[in-house]
Amino acid sequence: MSYQLIRYTTEGPLAWLCLDRPEKLNAISAAMIAELNHAMDRAEADEAIKVILVEGAGRAFSAGFDLDMGTGEELGSNPDDETLKAVMRRELTHDFDIIMRFWDCPKPTIAAVHGYCLGSAMELAVACDITLSTSDCRFGAPEVKFGSGIVALLLPWFCGPKKAKEWLLTGNDRITAEQAEAWGLVNQVISAEALRDSARAMAREIAANDQLAVRLTKQAINRGLDTAGMRKALLDALETDVEIESTETEESRAFNEIMKNQGTRAAIKWRAAQND
Repeated sequence: MSYQLIRYTTEGPLAWLCLDRPEKLNAISAAMIAELNHAMDRAEADEAIKVILVEGAGRAFSAGFDLDMGTGEELGSNPDDETLKAVMRRELTHDFDIIMRFWDCPKPTIAAVHGYCLGSAMELAVACDITLSTSDCRFGAPEVKFGSGIVALLLPWFCGPKKAKEWLLTGNDRITAEQAEAWGLVNQVISAEALRDSARAMAREIAANDQLAVRLTKQAINRGLDTAGMRKALLDALETDVEIESTETEESRAFNEIMKNQGTRAAIKWRAAQND
């Protein structure tokens, strides 16, 4: 497969997956998801690769899933409720699966994030076993601002329900790296100049260990969270996201019309004005 939206490189026992759509702040499109899945297959099948790292090109890790990914052509002009839900469920499941691919990967995964790490891209970074961030990185979950739901509701499992509600219900997209570290979403905050070298050093330290022990220890930790109900909770939350994305209200119709004709800023400003 020839990659157009990511870069795949190896350094001895390390595989680097670089989101490479900098002109769109590495927004994750359906085509990028396909390339990421192929790259993950490749890294997992290569016995020489012991750790997988993911990073972003340009000035951001990623702004999240591409808002232009939509399913309009497939749905037609006037889909019934069940057709709409079925299409949304399939598309959101694809999104969910690429996030959880890094969690479920049998090999350790490390995210090295910088600039902006927003929406579902933040969920992907959190789903990695280890997350390293530059000090200037900003995290955010602005989905409620757009009338959208959370694809992989991991935050309550990492930072607790109180902080998760504060973050997700306000749609805050300016969380600092230091806050993210304090809340348990980031392992280390590092200078921009040292990010890649630090990620490489940690990956090589992991790669130097007994690989059976590393793999089974990761499995045991993840299995413990699944025993506590995490996987079922995530799937239930995904179904809630389907409900959110497939339900149209008078407010959502007006918001989407303004966003289409005047842009996102105008739509958000309009919604805020409704509560003045």
